Amino acid sequence: MTPEMAFECLFISRDPGVFRVVGRVLRDLSISTNICLSPAKAAELLERGNNDLVVIDWEGEDSAELLRKIWRLGKCRKPTVLAVSATDCAMPGVHVVLRKPVTVESSKNSLRTAYSRMLVDHRRHARYPVLMPVIATTDNGRTLRINITTKDILAVGDVLSFRLHLPETPREILCQIRILWARENGRFGCEFMRIPPVDLIILHDWLKSKQQIKKPLSPL
Repeated sequence: MTPEMAFECLFISRDPGVFRVVGRVLRDLSISTNICLSPAKAAELLERGNNDLVVIDWEGEDSAELLRKIWRLGKCRKPTVLAVSATDCAMPGVHVVLRKPVTVESSKNSLRTAYSRMLVDHRRHARYPVLMPVIATTDNGRTLRINITTKDILAVGDVLSFRLHLPETPREILCQIRILWARENGRFGCEFMRIPPVDLIILHDWLKSKQQIKKPLSPL
């Protein structure tokens, strides 16, 4: 995402006509677009960047190799891939296909599908770090102070309860977690077991406020 919280697209095409039509729809969706003329250069940009959408004007084996590189990227969140193609050949790994000749209407339909997938993927992978100390209580009544690390000894399966006041929320929320893994340096991984319904609403509203993105200029 850009600082303005707009989705980012890498557009690979040598055809100004294709970009003229599809680029117009991308602008209407408030998607920030960087155009690249060659699949080889695109691979370098994808390695360094954090693109939400990749549009490939399909050119046979060069494009297929770029697609393989996308899926080999060492990132937990892969971009949505839209291929602009003149054929009906199968393209494993492509999420959305836009058939040539492209029109504004067909571009809108394909990019609506891609946009919906990008929204779901963004919400699934979004993380918002909160660094603050809390006092946790184990299921046997022991209390301990935790942050990201703790000097107290915890074991896999331990259940902790604590209250957390998220920034800009009206009250603390109660969380009950179970330890899933532990490291010798005092780091732990956990899963949420229970959050009271009212507190869960507060948590969902807080997450929703953090997930706001730049709205499309025209309705989907």
